[in-house]
Amino acid sequence: MSASMKTRTIGDSVKISFSLKVPVSESKLMAETLKGLLTLLGHKVRPINDEGDELYTRAEVFPDIRPGDMLKGLRLREGITQKQMADKLEIKRRHISEMEKGVRPITLEMAKRIGKTFNAVHKVFLLREDEDGL
Repeated sequence: MSASMKTRTIGDSVKISFSLKVPVSESKLMAETLKGLLTLLGHKVRPINDEGDELYTRAEVFPDIRPGDMLKGLRLREGITQKQMADKLEIKRRHISEMEKGVRPITLEMAKRIGKTFNAVHKVFLLREDEDGL
């Protein structure tokens, strides 16, 4: 295993970046251990993609948006009515209306069906605050 550390001052804070090279067999345990340690110290550990960009949850970026808003946005993007969307999903039109208003929850099964039918990521139609990686 090898490690390197880089620090950079940003205003009144210091950004500390670690890079660890560990055997694949130990990588998951090492990542979980470090995340647990930082969490115990009161820090939020944010995931980073392969390009080094921090990933945010949908709720962090759009705190007031609901799954029904995402469904309506998809429908408007497609330029279709609630009836047309319902027909494609083989459900009643009122179910689309109720899901858009938040009266009827969008189940995982329905979210997957919407995603498959309209070539969209199904996770955006689910209400999950802890979902990483918008």
